[in-house]
Amino acid sequence: MPVNGWLLSGPNGVGKTTLLRTIAGLEYPEAGEVILFGQACKREAEFRIQRPRIGFLFQESDDQLFCRALSKTLHLAPATPACLIKKPDNVPLKPLDKLGIAHLAERFTHRLSGGEKRLVCLAGLLAMRPDVLLLDEPTNGVDAENGAKLRTALLTFDGAILLVSHDEHFVTDIATRAMVLSAKGLHEANIHQHLHQHHHPHIHPKLPKE
Repeated sequence: MPVNGWLLSGPNGVGKTTLLRTIAGLEYPEAGEVILFGQACKREAEFRIQRPRIGFLFQESDDQLFCRALSKTLHLAPATPACLIKKPDNVPLKPLDKLGIAHLAERFTHRLSGGEKRLVCLAGLLAMRPDVLLLDEPTNGVDAENGAKLRTALLTFDGAILLVSHDEHFVTDIATRAMVLSAKGLHEANIHQHLHQHHHPHIHPKLPKE
């Protein structure tokens, strides 16, 4: 489990996505200040210095896949200043192997499923080797198989994670601490589990009759 896995919770429309965008410098606060890695950021030039250390997984994958060719999308990510500073091995497709989607390398992004797009977006962020991941509803449109790959990759991420999600099972795996955002502000909360008994359908393929 990530050392610093935080859940950002709150009702729809309260501003969770806006808060993530503000942290990344994509929007500016009307009051208060944003401090990233000990540096107060008020202007774009200041955010630009710190932004490469932050990987932001948008709520909509299509907003993040700006190249038709998947391999080109991955090759652009390590060209960021953070990667140049950290001197990566210049193999941007390695995150695809880590996520178990290397077979998609030659595919066009618009032909990927929702879950595949999500994993490709995450692979692009991991190629940048960020210190922090901001995840906005990361399991949206992701099936069970791709969801398991997403979990595995995040559980081995050695930086901090700030997560917005309504997926309770995913939250349990990733987050150890929580904050609740409401009209009254942002407050630290506790994560605890309750035992519930419930029934849900399972789908099994029919075996051919002998």
